[in-house]
Amino acid sequence: MDINKLTLKQKNRRLVWRLVIITILMFGFGFALVPLYNVICKVTGINGKMLLNPAETASLQKEDLTRDVTIEFTTTMNENLPWEFHPMHKQVSMHPGGVIHTAYFAKNLTNKTMTIQAIPSIAPGPAAKHIKKLECFCFTQQTLKGGESAEMPLKFILDADLPKDIKTISISYTLFDLTEKGG
Repeated sequence: MDINKLTLKQKNRRLVWRLVIITILMFGFGFALVPLYNVICKVTGINGKMLLNPAETASLQKEDLTRDVTIEFTTTMNENLPWEFHPMHKQVSMHPGGVIHTAYFAKNLTNKTMTIQAIPSIAPGPAAKHIKKLECFCFTQQTLKGGESAEMPLKFILDADLPKDIKTISISYTLFDLTEKGG
């Protein structure tokens, strides 16, 4: 037997350690995805998660009174989440450059405290960079006690540079339960 060759037992031990390390790294990466997603969205404005300071909002508010855009609000419940969740307004009509104040209603239908995170989606895709959120419940996790309800505010500016062929925009939120993950 050659001294330089590893025994089968040693090879198996190395393989197991490599697999354990890969599993730990993948598990850690899974937890890092949500904060990483939030940072990328905040920096790039993808998916409408851009927070503006007051100086930036003043420059965006050149309202185009010559056209109207319909904004539709929808929701999606994830993994049979036992919550009631819906927009306070199904749709609004606005001028590009205008500011919209609206809200979503949420109610925890269980008897235990739960934490959720709302993830936005905007369609058509090119419209996303023209929606500048000033206030949104999607920026932070929301915790409601059992049976508790809340109005969750949404305030945004629709950029006046929105392409003229976009006449309807859908803003949808999906709720994800973070209760078991430590919220």
